Amino acid sequence: MIEHRKEGEGSMRLALRAIAFAWALCAGHPLAAQTFPQEPVRLLVPVPAGGVTDLMARLLAQGLSEIWGQSVMVENRPGGNHGVAAQATARARPDGHVMMVVADTTFTANPSLSPKLTYRVDEFTPIALLSRATPMFVINATVPATSIPSFIAYAKANPGKLNYGSYGIGTYAHLGMEDFKARTGTELVHVPYPGAAPALEGLLRGDISALLLNLSSIEQHESGGKLRILAAAGKRRAASRPELATVDEQGVSGFETSNWFGLFGPAGMPPALVDKIQQDVRRVLASPRVVEMFAKNSFEAQAITSAQFAQVIAKDADYWRKIIQRLGLRLD
Repeated sequence: MIEHRKEGEGSMRLALRAIAFAWALCAGHPLAAQTFPQEPVRLLVPVPAGGVTDLMARLLAQGLSEIWGQSVMVENRPGGNHGVAAQATARARPDGHVMMVVADTTFTANPSLSPKLTYRVDEFTPIALLSRATPMFVINATVPATSIPSFIAYAKANPGKLNYGSYGIGTYAHLGMEDFKARTGTELVHVPYPGAAPALEGLLRGDISALLLNLSSIEQHESGGKLRILAAAGKRRAASRPELATVDEQGVSGFETSNWFGLFGPAGMPPALVDKIQQDVRRVLASPRVVEMFAKNSFEAQAITSAQFAQVIAKDADYWRKIIQRLGLRLD
């Protein structure tokens, strides 16, 4: 009897210690948020410097550094189909000192495209949806089309003559155009480029006929007569060009594409810390410098919660998964 009582008391003590430890962790979450950051913060970017994702990270780093009074450094870690930066982020302590800025494809298209992906969505905490952009459907001015219907008619009359560019397999510029081909029954040859800038150069030279690209990158060339914007390629018209009808409105029912940029941390970040970082990110996005930059580049800031952001990711991943499966695309 005595021995049995000692075992019960020992188990009870262990249980109480576990409860106390768990309570201490929970109680410590607000404190951790209040004292964050305690050391320099690193924002990892899974693509080379110079692109829009890198620009988003640097805008964020500058603003957060001013708010926190602590260094916020951007580290470009390309490679492994975003896996190099993703793995480093997933393995970091969930204390907010290592986070990652990515475009949507990292967590929406890549998991369905690549069976050998070295990271999983559940290894991360979605912190903040930074911005959305509405791509434009743009063509080289030598293509005899002034609308989506006339482009489709010309493509069907000249099967295989037209081509389109992308920023690589799995980007919205690739998946969106493949979806466009499937919905319209057109034959367009895919020409992948290593980035948006080279793809734009190819379009300007006439090496490719069409491209999905952000408005800010093409407006100057449109006014110069080298390019022609046929439609907004998103679900809704672009706020900066409300007169420009969407691809869907011009007869390709159900077509839409978009891209967004988000901030992620490792899984297991305390909710209070996530809330703090998200609120500070909103302050950065509301700053005059960022508001001006977003307006100039046709980006729209997004003020949603972490839970709502997770729902966006799940919805977009499902949308692209169905397209990828229907088209039989794979990235080995």
